[in-house]
Amino acid sequence: MRNALQSLLAEPRAPAPPARVWRDWALVAVLLPTAVLEGALRTEVAWRPVAIALAVAVVVLLLWRRTHPLAVVAAAFGSVTVVSVAAFFGADEPVGLDTTACVVLLSYSLFRWGSGREAAIGLAIILVADVVGIASDSPGVADALFGTMFLLFPAVLGASVRFRGAARLREFDQVKLREREQLARELHDTVAHHVSAIAIQAQAGRTVAGTDPGAAMRALEVIEEEASRTLAEMRAMVGALREDEEADLAPQRGVADIERLARDAAHGPRVDVELTGDLDALRPSVGAAMYRLAQESITNSLRHARHATRIDVSVCGEDDCVRLTVRDDGDASSAGHNSSGYGLVGMTERATLLGGSLEAGPDPGRGWTVSAVLPRVGSTR
Repeated sequence: MRNALQSLLAEPRAPAPPARVWRDWALVAVLLPTAVLEGALRTEVAWRPVAIALAVAVVVLLLWRRTHPLAVVAAAFGSVTVVSVAAFFGADEPVGLDTTACVVLLSYSLFRWGSGREAAIGLAIILVADVVGIASDSPGVADALFGTMFLLFPAVLGASVRFRGAARLREFDQVKLREREQLARELHDTVAHHVSAIAIQAQAGRTVAGTDPGAAMRALEVIEEEASRTLAEMRAMVGALREDEEADLAPQRGVADIERLARDAAHGPRVDVELTGDLDALRPSVGAAMYRLAQESITNSLRHARHATRIDVSVCGEDDCVRLTVRDDGDASSAGHNSSGYGLVGMTERATLLGGSLEAGPDPGRGWTVSAVLPRVGSTR
């Protein structure tokens, strides 16, 4: 219990809370005249100016409920508590207006956007205001329980929405981590191969140097030492990215292997592959990434493109980049073709790690298109 409490108090604020959107201004524009009209027209209201001022203040505070959740809760519920205490000693009629019920939005925002410590402090303030309100109004037990549930339900809802959002972010992070691990394996199979060749050539050069053997020997020793150190550091990096997973040393596929993804439409849509332009001398990591992006795009179309009859795959090698386009003619509204899907997240992460970009979405008429651009050398960013 102690650890759970400490974890709750250490919970940071939710990231990037929206300050104010048009809906906030619309809500305030509706509630402000409502509070004034209710205060002016309602007959059974004690301390009418105070009641109107309290309702107006609560409505205005809604504009800061996300960026300053604890301060807004303290100001609103603190004012309600002070008025309730004063009314307990000097008012025969209720002081608050029905419009003041919008304070429940503040409890939602507190648990949705506030930190754990702010939520604990704010909850204490809300409960104090609730107890004081019950004592001043003297409702029945049923009414008191209903009022408390009405006040706390938005807080529970805000906490559940926040938990769901955090869980989804963790899932996205896991997708990105798995994609990084896959890329690490491909780097192991490509970059490590070339670095190993450097080390081998350096060892051979040391034995065959004919002219100025001393200088050649020292240069080759430096080459061998640096290459070996780079190989060791690269393997350490791959091991860290894998989180102690054993390396899978199976050879990776490249652009030339994309043609193997083509198939006739015995069952399902036909897949046609077209390779154009200069696709020679690509970085092995770029070739492997192109193959994986094409494979994943085709798999998504086969799974999710309803009523599709054809999938066209085009890979074009240009002077400074390689372009991949995968287009199907299926129903663009298919559920699986969703920009928030985890498959597209992983594909985008893979392209970004290599300095490229990826876009996916429905075509204007029918079908779905995935477009990726990867640089031949260096980064396009």
